[in-house]
Amino acid sequence: MTDEIIRTEKLSKCYALGDIEVHALIDVDFTVTRGDFVAIMGPSGSGKSTLMHILGCLDRPSGGEYYLEGVPVGQLDDQELARVRSGKIGFVFQAFNLLPRTTALDNVSLPMLYGGRRPDRRLAEEALKRVGLGDRLYHKSNELSGGQQQRVAIARALVTSPSIIMADEPTGNLATQQSEEIMQLFQELNDDGITIILVTHEAEIGDHARRIVRFLDGRIVSDMPVENRVFASDLLSQGGATS
Repeated sequence: MTDEIIRTEKLSKCYALGDIEVHALIDVDFTVTRGDFVAIMGPSGSGKSTLMHILGCLDRPSGGEYYLEGVPVGQLDDQELARVRSGKIGFVFQAFNLLPRTTALDNVSLPMLYGGRRPDRRLAEEALKRVGLGDRLYHKSNELSGGQQQRVAIARALVTSPSIIMADEPTGNLATQQSEEIMQLFQELNDDGITIILVTHEAEIGDHARRIVRFLDGRIVSDMPVENRVFASDLLSQGGATS
């Protein structure tokens, strides 16, 4: 059995804006092995979020192939893609995307409901405890700090036991100390075996990953391991973060 969990071959994405074609991705060859922690970086408009949406089965490419755990994703219909999203992939976004005035427990239960399962509050409670919010189960979204809201979002991504977490600018709305705490949590989840693909434009956030893939104008321009990996726990213990 191969450790390869994601592979793309000549992946492309083209958008039509009136009479103009915009090539968001151009011949992207990309692989991720099980248990990896990859930061996808690049300037605005470089194609990194487009790639994330395709890898997360939220969008389809214009050309090329995408294999997820050996399965050619392009051959799946919409219902099968929905099953992949609800079972294999957990999503974390910059804006948290929590339901307002709804408890943390109910927010975390939503993926089970959307996946056609009866919500299991025990699983939701375990997910919240895993991200350090066992004492905030019944707090509503508007009663939580930004860092706590993102922890709820991560618990929501974890509740279906996905093999991959995809995070799009997950620290973009957070203060420095909260960002470091969230990155420490991602590192702990990765140490537990979860594959993480993170989109960020912040170098200090990307340095928490094991590998950085840089995009420019729809193409991969570099793919390198992180030689001096930053561990958020070290920064926090040294008092290097500020709120």
